[in-house]
Amino acid sequence: MAPQAALSAPRAVRVRVPATSANLGPGFDALGLALALRNEVVAREADGVRVAVEGEGAGRLSSGGDNVVARGVRLAFEAAGRPFKGVELTCRNRIPTARGLGSSAAAWVGGLMAGNALLGTPLSRDALLALAARAEGHPDNVAAALHGGLTVSCLVGDRVAAVTLPVPAGVAWVVLVPAVTSSTAEARGVLPVQVPRADAVFNVQRTALLLAALQAGRLDALGDALDDRLHQPYRRRLFPWMPGVVEAARAAGALGCVLSGAGPSLLAVAPDAVAGDVGGAMEAALRTAGVRGDARALPVDMDGTVAGAA
Repeated sequence: MAPQAALSAPRAVRVRVPATSANLGPGFDALGLALALRNEVVAREADGVRVAVEGEGAGRLSSGGDNVVARGVRLAFEAAGRPFKGVELTCRNRIPTARGLGSSAAAWVGGLMAGNALLGTPLSRDALLALAARAEGHPDNVAAALHGGLTVSCLVGDRVAAVTLPVPAGVAWVVLVPAVTSSTAEARGVLPVQVPRADAVFNVQRTALLLAALQAGRLDALGDALDDRLHQPYRRRLFPWMPGVVEAARAAGALGCVLSGAGPSLLAVAPDAVAGDVGGAMEAALRTAGVRGDARALPVDMDGTVAGAA
């Protein structure tokens, strides 16, 4: 006999999942920040898989079973031990793809949440997080996308430990999205297998300082706290314009400016009063380097992924 939860499962669901910026400088594969830019997934029970993509990725992302959102739905059914016959998906995408803003994580989380909701939510959030982290390969983006806010996460065997922290008021998070794209695999491929102990200690110190500064509202400490030696120095060869943009952001009043995830987007942290100036300076510096891009300040998304009836 089918579980009672499955008997009451809705036949169509709507899921909203935020963009995320991972690492925040020194917190490589551990820190993620959810931003108020959301993809929306509408899922309906169906025979076979059909995917309609609107907005970002339209005409490029798969419309079949290998679409990542569809794979997430299937993964939820398999984890719940239920047969998967198919799904009809409408994906309204606002998160730019291949830009370091968690579009892949949003697809996995959105699909998993949609599949779980169609089944009547037999899987816990902890189970969904573990599935998403395994599919994505690291927990930082998926944890922030699922839970919202500033999320600290780490792999513990087959599960993910995650804690969401408050973010101080008065801080603007300015995202510069270049017109060029980047491959996460390529951005990870330039990283060394081993790093000097001094660099590891450097990042542990900065990550601890970053979390302490944000929780204490010590914005004056963020300039030092956002520095990194584990990934950004190596990835600059992929984004040679990065130092110029970072310098321009700081000159305009930013407290710091870091690569968003694997790039190429950049994330500047600035006082609210100068957010517009910082965004304009970042766009101008990128344009000087011969690359187009758009900057905007995005609020922190504290809700994470939400699902309901469509």
